[in-house]
Amino acid sequence: MKLYNSLTRKKEEFIPLNKDKVTMYVCGPTVYNYIHVGNARPLIVFDVLRRFLKTKGYKVDYLVNFTDIDDKMIEKANEEGKTVKEIADKFIQEYTVDANNLQILEGETIHPRATENIDEIIEFIEELEKKGFAYNVNGDVYFDISKWHNYGKLSNKNIEELQSGARIGVNTEKRNPVDFALWKSKKEGEPFWKSPWGEGRPGWHIECSVMARKYLGDTIDIHAGGHDLEFPHHENEIAQSESLTGKPFANYWLHNAMINVEDIKMSKSKLNFFTVRGISEEYDLEIVRYFILSSHYRSPINFSREILEQSKNGLDRLYNGKNKLKDLLDTSDRQDTNVDSKIKEKIDGFKVEFNNSMEDDLNTSDALSKVFELIKYTNTNLNSDVSYGTLKYSYDALTQLSDILGLLYKENEILDEEITLLIEKRLEARKNKDYALADKIRDDLKEKGIILEDTKRGTKWKREI
Repeated sequence: MKLYNSLTRKKEEFIPLNKDKVTMYVCGPTVYNYIHVGNARPLIVFDVLRRFLKTKGYKVDYLVNFTDIDDKMIEKANEEGKTVKEIADKFIQEYTVDANNLQILEGETIHPRATENIDEIIEFIEELEKKGFAYNVNGDVYFDISKWHNYGKLSNKNIEELQSGARIGVNTEKRNPVDFALWKSKKEGEPFWKSPWGEGRPGWHIECSVMARKYLGDTIDIHAGGHDLEFPHHENEIAQSESLTGKPFANYWLHNAMINVEDIKMSKSKLNFFTVRGISEEYDLEIVRYFILSSHYRSPINFSREILEQSKNGLDRLYNGKNKLKDLLDTSDRQDTNVDSKIKEKIDGFKVEFNNSMEDDLNTSDALSKVFELIKYTNTNLNSDVSYGTLKYSYDALTQLSDILGLLYKENEILDEEITLLIEKRLEARKNKDYALADKIRDDLKEKGIILEDTKRGTKWKREI
């Protein structure tokens, strides 16, 4: 498998440190609000990478951290008159709801919080101080980038240019204008912890270095996140970790491109973001997953209602094919378990092409097209005359590929056009005073996760969240 390594700026053959296990660290959210669809992109993309690696026989130790102490957390707590921990607890819980609905393998994910690792953070900073990479200024501890000769190697930044650009408004207590905070001294009304430098709290960058080392080791296989984290966050992580251990922090650095709205990067600061929770009130979140995987992870993508509708239609076509194949399988004579060699050869070809796409820097867009080709083939060539063994082989192949993408996981998924027809049938039953049939249709739809609401303007429906 080849992955584009941001560190070397080229595709490289992926060779893990351990032949049986892969360690992955994905930068997680600052838990002061609901995640938006831009946050969802790395969660979905790298969850698919995890799933694919598992099919290759690897055990994957997979970590997504929660930043539960920083300026945004404190500001949110003050706005709502709550503690920072209360804000964190609430939005970690909400994150879990959204992640599960996006089909992230939450049960297989390590989720440490920054505040649960304060002792380790302090020890890490103390070691950096002893080695001469960190210095204390009145309770604020900074990393001295002039002591780290490789600063800028990930982002390809030039230290002299960075220093020149940071002259205006610089903190004059720092040795270098772009030195970054490892520990921040306490300010009035802020949460704090006791430390050798006085009461305070950790800086943002240090937590990832500490938690990656604690849970995954000095050197990890893959560190991943959004492209916007490449500098300064990931650059600073490398400086901290490698200056302490003398070892590479991560062998492969993967970065997904941003999601734009009208070609402008989606962000909370620009107020052009769409929360996953808000989208879920109108669309099934499998549609969001499909939308994300329809493009290569390193390509910027635009987000809009129109694109979501296109994604919904695409997903519906896949479910139509899956459901048709499943119906053939369920009604087939199970006695004939033979597999047609020509059909098997064709199905195997789709599997090989899917695998090749995934091996080529996780090209989910191309891989998804192979799923469409498989379904088109089964729609055209499989019918009730085909053996049970052939149908099952084809269905199992579709399930195997869709499971890697985390799609088509619903059984007997009911589609929009089916819902519309059933609602019309129910209205006709009510006109005919066949209330038993009307109630049965309502109950059947509810079992499939469709909630009906009778209003003065007619019957409306929504998917149960």
